[in-house]
Amino acid sequence: MSWGTELWDQFDNLEKHTQWGIDILEKYIKFVKERTEIELSYAKQLRNLSKKYQPKKNSKEEEEYRYTACKAFLSTLNETNDYAGQHEVISENMTSQITAELARYIQELKQERKSHFHEGRKAQQHIETCWKQLESSKRRFERDCKEADRAQQYFEKMDADINVTKADVEKARQQAQIRHQMAEDSKADYSSILQKFNHEQREYYHSHIPSIFQKIQEMEERRIVRIGESMKTYAEVDRQVIPIIGKCLDGIVKAAESIDQKNDSQLVIEAYKSGFEPPGDFEFEDYTQPMKRTVSDNSLSNSRGDGKAELKFGGKSKGKLWPFIKKNKLMSLLTSPHQPPPPPPASASPSAVPNGPQSPKQQKEPLSHRFNEFMTSKPKIHCFRSLKRGGATPEDFSNLPPEQRRKKLQQKVDELNKEIQKEMDQRDAITKMKDVYLKNPQMGDPASLDHKLTEVNQNIEKLRLEAQKFEAWLAEVEGRLPARGDQARRQSGMYDGQTAPAVNNCAQDRESPDGSYTEEQSQESEVKVLATDFDDEFDDEEPLPAIGTCKALYTFDGQNEGTISVTEGETLYVIEEDKGDGWTRIRRSEDEEGYVPTSYVEVYLDKNAKDS
Repeated sequence: MSWGTELWDQFDNLEKHTQWGIDILEKYIKFVKERTEIELSYAKQLRNLSKKYQPKKNSKEEEEYRYTACKAFLSTLNETNDYAGQHEVISENMTSQITAELARYIQELKQERKSHFHEGRKAQQHIETCWKQLESSKRRFERDCKEADRAQQYFEKMDADINVTKADVEKARQQAQIRHQMAEDSKADYSSILQKFNHEQREYYHSHIPSIFQKIQEMEERRIVRIGESMKTYAEVDRQVIPIIGKCLDGIVKAAESIDQKNDSQLVIEAYKSGFEPPGDFEFEDYTQPMKRTVSDNSLSNSRGDGKAELKFGGKSKGKLWPFIKKNKLMSLLTSPHQPPPPPPASASPSAVPNGPQSPKQQKEPLSHRFNEFMTSKPKIHCFRSLKRGGATPEDFSNLPPEQRRKKLQQKVDELNKEIQKEMDQRDAITKMKDVYLKNPQMGDPASLDHKLTEVNQNIEKLRLEAQKFEAWLAEVEGRLPARGDQARRQSGMYDGQTAPAVNNCAQDRESPDGSYTEEQSQESEVKVLATDFDDEFDDEEPLPAIGTCKALYTFDGQNEGTISVTEGETLYVIEEDKGDGWTRIRRSEDEEGYVPTSYVEVYLDKNAKDS
């Protein structure tokens, strides 16, 4: 089966067929190229999808991925990202192994086809030239034969005519001989050209054309084989990534199987457990007794006797409301002045009055009245001198429940230890570098590292002091919290045996109170201890900004908690203006601030600070 013998006369059809084969190959290349674009687009969309649902750094979402279900979802996102990578591999392999290779091959194929058909056309043109020569010699031979025949007839006619002279007859005879000779020459030329044409024609149909068509056939068969190999490669590229895609899917299944609902439930407990005990029962208060009502163990009132109340951490905690009361509001309620300020003195020089104006601490109200006022109204917060406006989080996390505070402190300690280790590694590296400089002075000056080494040592010392501070707070919290296994056995009255010294631990008890207030300590002692401890916990915070200045019109002796002494004519900073209760908060320096009666000072507010 050969195109040279079977299709010797189908030159034009073979030319069309081979062009169609090239078009088919180009169509397949275009198909593979579009497939690679689809794979790239799909991979890009999968990556964007995975990235879209990844947890944002330093956000609440990052904390949510502690749960096993969220971890499984994160693993699914990562496996999806790897899955997208395999589609990118498919695209890259198809581009390099199919599209690029076929593009080069098709250029070679076009050049080879062009060469073969150019050779075929050249052979066609040669045989056509030979045919034209044959036809020309044939026509010339035919013409010469006819001319010779006519000359012979004319000679015979002249020779038979008796009236024609002998010269005319001789001339006719010579003309006839010339024509016969030309006919013989044309015959010989025609015969030679005919033999040559027959030879060229045999060579054309039995040698040149079969050879050319055979080459074209081989070229076409190679094209067919090549497109088949490309289709196999197309399938193999997909098959190569199937095991990796299977691993990605297995990873998703494994992540799904790793979900532990019990573990997630435990994490919820650890995340939101406050460490407080549920409030106990309220005791029955009998109002049928004609005698004066006694103070129950679960109230925050004080007796009227001599104006003093005692604080007792004893008895069972009945009806505690501590978990539901914000510390800063309660402390501000207990310590800020609630009585009206004293009126300005009538004399020109108030300092001449022996006792001076009445301080805001002179009139006292029972703690139970203030507690009821706090529960029924929203009091204005009289912040201590170190509290920030806006309720910033304390450094020791004292605003959190005990269990959450312990976790935050532990996290802070771990972070500080990591920073210390990092600084120590840096110190070791600098020390080694300094040793190298000492052994090889040409590499650098050892003294140039002293400043950096000193700075790193200072940083380590600062971080250690900071870590010790947080470790002390952590030890304090862990000392108050019961053992993990003893939570169920802990009772609300664990401080029953404590007596008056427990007053000094008031700051501790306000964070996780397990006793209830009674009438054993004076209200003044209670307020002073609370204010002192509460104030100490915020010493490291920035002071409130000044919103203006004021000038003291009279001398005021601030002898009670929350007030400050001023001298007539003294100029001070205003940090909180009168909120309608008759008191203005002022500052003398960073460490001295408090309340004075508004009528005792003349206030000059800074408009910009007031507007802000």
